[in-house]
Amino acid sequence: MANAWKKEKPMRPLLLLFSATLVLVFIFFFLASRPSSNPSPPGLNPTIRTDLPIYPIPPFNCEECPQSHPVIANVVEGLSYPFIYSLADLGRLPEKPHKDIVRFLKGKPFRRPDISATIQGLLDKFKREGRDNGLVVDVGANVGMASFAAAVMGFQVLAFEPVFENLQRICDGVYLNRVGDLVTVFEAAASDRLGNITFHKGTLVSRMDNSAISAAGAKLAFKNNEEVAVQVRTIPLDDVIPDSEPVLLLKIDVQGWEYHVLKGASRLLSRKASKAPYIIYEEDERLLQASNSSAKEIRKFLRGVGYNHCTQLGTDAHCTKLG
Repeated sequence: MANAWKKEKPMRPLLLLFSATLVLVFIFFFLASRPSSNPSPPGLNPTIRTDLPIYPIPPFNCEECPQSHPVIANVVEGLSYPFIYSLADLGRLPEKPHKDIVRFLKGKPFRRPDISATIQGLLDKFKREGRDNGLVVDVGANVGMASFAAAVMGFQVLAFEPVFENLQRICDGVYLNRVGDLVTVFEAAASDRLGNITFHKGTLVSRMDNSAISAAGAKLAFKNNEEVAVQVRTIPLDDVIPDSEPVLLLKIDVQGWEYHVLKGASRLLSRKASKAPYIIYEEDERLLQASNSSAKEIRKFLRGVGYNHCTQLGTDAHCTKLG
C-alpha cells in the first residue's frame, strides 16, 4: 500500500552528514558480522546445494554487471532474519525523496516490506512442519525483497526479473547479504511461452513497481510516469524447473501478467498436494484486466490443477492444495 507523504522537518547539513556516517558504520559492522559462507541460523538448516540443474537459459552474471549508482542500501527493520537491500526508488529528488532515504539520513533502518515478513513467516512455518527442502521461486523479483528474505534464512532462490536497473540492485543485495551461493537470478520475464515480448518500464524510477508487460497495465501502475517499450526474453517456469526439483513457495508479482506466469507453470502446479508449492500472487483486478485476464479466470485455472483453497490478504492471494 502506498504511504501518504508526510512533510519532514528540514535537517541541517552537518547533522545529515553525521547521520549518514553512522548508518554507513552500522552497515559495515552488519556485513562484518555476517559470515561469507552464509550458514543457516540456529533451528533452521536448509541444505546449501551444489547439484542445481543446468538451466535452459544462463543465469544473470552479477560479477560482470556494471555497478549501479548511486547505491543507497540499508538493513530492513522488524524481521526475524534481517537483510540489506539497495533502494531503486529514490522518489523525486531533491524536494521529495523516498521515505526510506529520509529514514536513512536519520540513522534509521528501511521500513519492513510486507512481502518480506510474509515470506519469512511462511518459511518458518514450513520449517516447524518439517518442510525445508525446496526452492523459493520469486517471479517479478524487483530489487529482491522477497528473494533476500528467503536467502538469509538459508533457502535456495530462483529469481526472475527482466528490468536491468532492478537486476543491478539485486546484484547489490547478493553481495551485501553474502548470498551468491543461494540466489540464482534470470534476466527474463516468466510467461506461458518461450520467446520475446514487448515490455514497458518507467523512464523515471518513482515507484518500486516500475515495469509491466501490458502497455495498459503500465499506464495504470506508473500513473504520471512515462514508459518506454523494450524487448525482453520470456520463458515458462516449466522450462526452467525440472520435475524432480522440489519447490516450496512460488511468489508472483508481475503487474497483471500473473495468469500467463501460472499457465507457464502448469506442470509444476499439477504436482500432488504434498509436493505442490504454496502460491502467493498479486490479484489486482484492474491490472489483470489490462492484460486480458481476470481474477475469476485465474481461480478457475488454479482449481483445474488442484488448488482448491485460496484466501485474499490485501491485494495478494494465497493458494494451497488441501491434501
